[in-house]
Amino acid sequence: MITSRTQVTVRYAETDMMGIVYHANYLPWFEIGRTQLLKELGLPYRQLETDGYRLPVLEISAKYARPALYDDVLTIVTYLREKPLLRIRLDYEIFAARNSSPPAKASTPSSISRAVPCARPRASSR
Repeated sequence: MITSRTQVTVRYAETDMMGIVYHANYLPWFEIGRTQLLKELGLPYRQLETDGYRLPVLEISAKYARPALYDDVLTIVTYLREKPLLRIRLDYEIFAARNSSPPAKASTPSSISRAVPCARPRASSR
């Protein structure tokens, strides 16, 4: 199993009027974890794209156990538990420094695919 850790601080804009993180704002943090893990493996996402590969997320499953709050320092732990073949599945846990159990857990299976060159737009023959 390969593990990566990175930290973010909850910004005011990511919270509601009660200072609680809005649930959709966890998704970019999962993406931060994903790109950091790939970088640590020597596969920065930009290089994968330059080499013609894409990793489209097929689905996301997330569980929110307790709220993250404004100004919390969060640790995003990303796990690669299985060797990827045609798909890569990453699991995530987000921990707040003030709490020992994760406020959120998620999983994202992604396809590993080659980019298909797009046809260039052409003027209509009419």
